[in-house]
Amino acid sequence: MNVLQKPLRINGYKANFFTDDDTLLMILKEKLPLDFYHYAIEQFTLYGKKCATDIDARAKYTDRDGQPRLQRYNQFGEEISEVWVNEGYEKTVSESYQTGMVGYVHKDIPKLNQKGNYLYSFALGYLVSQTDPGFYCPVTLTMATAYLLDNYANDEVKQRFLPHVCATGDTDLFEGATFLTERQGGSDVGANVVAAVHEGDHYRLYGEKYFASNAGRCGVAMVLARREGAPAGTKGLTLFAVPWNGEDGKRNKLRIRRLKDKLGVRSVPSGEVEFEGSVAYVVGDETRGFYYMMEALNLSRICNAVASIGIMRRAYEEARHYAEARHAFGQSLLQLPMIRQTLAGLKAKLEIEVAAVFDLIHLYDKVAAGEASENEIILHRLYIAILKKESAEMAIHFSHEAIEMHGGNGYIEDFVTPRLLRDAQVLTVWEGTANVLGQELIRLINKFSAHELFIAEMESRLASLKSATGVTIVREQLTIIAHQLHQYANADALIQQVEAKPLMQKLAHVYESIVALEWAEKHGGKYADLAEIYIEDTWKANSFGKQPKSLEFAERVL
Repeated sequence: MNVLQKPLRINGYKANFFTDDDTLLMILKEKLPLDFYHYAIEQFTLYGKKCATDIDARAKYTDRDGQPRLQRYNQFGEEISEVWVNEGYEKTVSESYQTGMVGYVHKDIPKLNQKGNYLYSFALGYLVSQTDPGFYCPVTLTMATAYLLDNYANDEVKQRFLPHVCATGDTDLFEGATFLTERQGGSDVGANVVAAVHEGDHYRLYGEKYFASNAGRCGVAMVLARREGAPAGTKGLTLFAVPWNGEDGKRNKLRIRRLKDKLGVRSVPSGEVEFEGSVAYVVGDETRGFYYMMEALNLSRICNAVASIGIMRRAYEEARHYAEARHAFGQSLLQLPMIRQTLAGLKAKLEIEVAAVFDLIHLYDKVAAGEASENEIILHRLYIAILKKESAEMAIHFSHEAIEMHGGNGYIEDFVTPRLLRDAQVLTVWEGTANVLGQELIRLINKFSAHELFIAEMESRLASLKSATGVTIVREQLTIIAHQLHQYANADALIQQVEAKPLMQKLAHVYESIVALEWAEKHGGKYADLAEIYIEDTWKANSFGKQPKSLEFAERVL
């Protein structure tokens, strides 16, 4: 009889999502100043335990039984358009925002008398995404709202909203939202028609947003609308800060038509919002609203990648522990060569993709601080596009593999694996599908020669490596892809369209391969093994009949 020979640990595999994560620990130690590092370790240890225990239990309840509900009317029949969330979700909101995952990017950490950074913020997001990537969506929207207010709003608008958006328990929290999508436009934001009518020191908005996440939960939403007489297309869009409630505490002349019944990420309420003369305040230059929102979108795309690697880690850990605990035909599944090979390959991809995403985040901190060169700004946009696509697709792949490792149990909602797959699926859609990201690649190459910068950067990083095994393979692949990039830059529009997505995957693989080699040279040990596995698997460097690195090194890396 097939039985589990020993009990699973709490929530599948561990009681703290942080303390066993050597890769994240190394990233923090290398990138943070010493006093900030010690502060972060303390905070992540506490929050990592909550994520693995209490927040995880709440996430399961929210997904199955406690989903947000729209309350259209009160007991007197008056329309209130409020969104109910369960008590556990409210507690997760309180505990998470108090870590400063939003606020400390924009204000001082009291214990340190200095601001945090995006590395700190995204590391916390990575932890919570291992249990509830749906919850990380409102956090992402709040981060984007804070970014827009801090960087572009005038002093009056900033003082009105930013302290609340950045609240860490010191004042009332205003979660944020970014409302772009309209039913006639979708990804074509230039087709938006929500109208803004000038009135005194503010505007009033009229129209609807068709997919508005965090509706009914946000204290302020960032909304693109078109002023009277503004030109068509994206150039005619202005960015507005729209409070959910007016100064009198009543709804700001807006309503929620309905909440979407989504496949996954059920913890975040996504709805259709109608503006019926809502008071709105201009943010920044009235003619640059689309530009501002695209800057925030790049931030959100990094959040998307962070959520993806969070799902990847949870899926891998669930699969690995289940394989160890499950006994069949007289032995643990972990002793079977096919299982070991699969898990070692997943482990290599996971650790290297985590390292690559945080390599990008380190550069993003530099860009956000205004310390990056023009070339670095272009490169960071390219990295965002290719890693957002790659990590989202890998989140689905890892979730699938975890389900298969569990067999029939993996398909049962008593286990976390079905929710991981349902939640992962949206990450290929949110913040830009692969098709939209492909358009970004085309724009970056045609307008900014991003391919030249990428080739030069990758060649430079490769040249600095001395001893890591696999350099020759990666150098050969980079030469091939560099040639393809030059061809691509000179190709006609049709070829650029059809080759964009395959090319993006190759760029992601080159970038990750170089990160893998850098980690192998710097840290050695299991990271050298992981790099060899990754490079062999990614570039199909093993010959038929020869034992793969993933099996050869399985004992050391699992």
